[in-house]
Amino acid sequence: MGPDTDRPAGQRSDLARIKAWWRTLGGETFVALPPPTRGRYTQSDGHADAAELFATRGIPETASFAYWHWQSQDAFDRSGALGKVLYLHWGGDHTTVATGLGDGPPGYRIVNGGPQGAFQLDRVTATDADGLPDPQDTAGVRQFLDRLGVNRHRGHAPLAPPEEHWLHDRLAGPVELSGAAGFVTVLEARRALTPEETSRLLPAWREEYAGRLTEWRAWADLLNALLRHGHEEADDVREVVEDIGPRASDCLRAFPSPRSLDVLRRWSLAGHATAIPAWLDVHRAVHEPDPVRSAHALAGELTAHDAPEASLTRLFTALTTAVTEDWRATRPEKDRDAAQEFSALTAVRFATDDRLPRPLRVAAASTAYDRVAHVRERAAGYPGVTEAEVLAAVDRYEAARDDLLAATGPDLAGYEGGLGDIYHRYRTLCPADVRWLRDRLADPATGVQGIAFCLELLHAHGVATAPDLQALLPRWKKELTKRYRTTYTEWRHPLVTLTCLALDLEHPAADDLLAWWAKPKPLWKNPVRLLTHLGAPDGAKAAELWEFIVSGGDDNGHLMTWVLLRARLDGTHPLHVAEQLIGEPGVRAYVLHRVLIGVADPAQPLWHYAIDPRSRGWWRRAQEVADHPGLSAEARAIGLKAARRHCITRHPDQVRPAPTQGEVDAARAWLEARADRAAAD
Repeated sequence: MGPDTDRPAGQRSDLARIKAWWRTLGGETFVALPPPTRGRYTQSDGHADAAELFATRGIPETASFAYWHWQSQDAFDRSGALGKVLYLHWGGDHTTVATGLGDGPPGYRIVNGGPQGAFQLDRVTATDADGLPDPQDTAGVRQFLDRLGVNRHRGHAPLAPPEEHWLHDRLAGPVELSGAAGFVTVLEARRALTPEETSRLLPAWREEYAGRLTEWRAWADLLNALLRHGHEEADDVREVVEDIGPRASDCLRAFPSPRSLDVLRRWSLAGHATAIPAWLDVHRAVHEPDPVRSAHALAGELTAHDAPEASLTRLFTALTTAVTEDWRATRPEKDRDAAQEFSALTAVRFATDDRLPRPLRVAAASTAYDRVAHVRERAAGYPGVTEAEVLAAVDRYEAARDDLLAATGPDLAGYEGGLGDIYHRYRTLCPADVRWLRDRLADPATGVQGIAFCLELLHAHGVATAPDLQALLPRWKKELTKRYRTTYTEWRHPLVTLTCLALDLEHPAADDLLAWWAKPKPLWKNPVRLLTHLGAPDGAKAAELWEFIVSGGDDNGHLMTWVLLRARLDGTHPLHVAEQLIGEPGVRAYVLHRVLIGVADPAQPLWHYAIDPRSRGWWRRAQEVADHPGLSAEARAIGLKAARRHCITRHPDQVRPAPTQGEVDAARAWLEARADRAAAD
């Protein structure tokens, strides 16, 4: 036993107590999954773990389960103390899970987050008659601050006088900054931080966090208070702003002035796109209230300074946000959904608005790409605009779109999930797509994520060439040998794909690449090394892969690689290779199901580690497998099962890009037409 479990119960850490309670849970209809390892990082990982556990132990698929994942594990510090709420996720029947979890272990409580949320486990704490915690009770203080809205995205109710006095008392006299962050945030959310408090906190902040000012959690709140109290011209505040850099943009936006405008302009023109939305807002406040004219002026400056495409895209997003917020301000009765609908119409209109320079119209055309169908569907429902006007705007957009979007593409350095959302657009590649992807590979500014995305598409579609390989060779040892997680993407690590390409082309660089893969370090490469066998496949590579698959090792794309490899060797469609594995000993069913659907189109296999129920690509592949006339009934049943579980009919708001109502209705009709097959399965 470990040292923590050897202690008396009263001295054990929170983590040890919770684990001991957790081990007592479970029954015939409810399973508590074992505590997580780093391999269970997301909710999808938790559901995959449940599927594997059920298959291993013969537990019915209908059983309910609960778990927490590695991100939730952050609730505990290194000593095992519970520093924040522990979120318990679940699957199956919500009532069964709630019953199975009960009230929690002694000294803790569980809050039921409802059928769409997680359960929350936290300590039981005490408060006085005013609802105030003992200042020495860290868990009680944390819960008190959470209730008041220490998280900035929540609404902020006014403080009761005892609450405000209690918070100010915590900041009286010398304070320990890390512990004071929550008090500062809660007070400044109500603009209640006093000038005296800010004057004392500023020097302490600069001294204790010198060279790393933004590591203090309340830095933005204190800077807001300093600007609010008119300290913008003070030397120490100006120095703080410069030290923080573009991350201070939102603070400067909240208090517009000619000085803040100059600072934001300088940051924006230097390539810091994060400063651009604030620059637009402050420019409007200081010079030009009209958002279109203001954006036109800023676009001219960005273009004159050879700003990257991402900066102009960010400016367009800021413009759309500003116009939508102005519209909503005149219609307070309109909710967030109505604002999103208006934003979509705005993007469609701006794509052909001659008041905007071409770079902003290109950004508008890209933004509207997956939203124009929504605008057409809702054409009769926009307040203040006739249906005919909306449809005319849609027609103008569709006539201009191809010209505007020729040889353009997504922001490769942006949110990785955003690239996954548009991956389905590249199921076929037009010549302009190929040119753009090749240009990005040849661009030294393209990072590892962008290289992985572009190279995967070119290689999978069979249009990657020796010049593409040659463009990356100078970079591979210094840049592509770094760890890059591809567990949640549709593409592989770029060095895997580059090695496959070199092998397929019989390029001399293949020997150097294989020699690197054969070395024992770095350790990150070991789980994906065998994926390089897809390049120049042969029987020996297939046998090595198969040996790993049936060994039960962690699948990082190995089964999919084997299926694609075997299909190339046999000259057959990978669907038929995967189909033959149904019921094969040593092949985990839930992995095979994902592979069967993921290889439906071998020109663009979906490398995501699990079937993504929010993805358009996975939905279409599931449909194709379900209706494939050349597949067995068992294989088609796997496709239909995945389609039934997809969010497009159950939670269409979670699908990205969002489907139209017509698409949702069509999906429901498709499933209804196959209801007899589903019942038979």
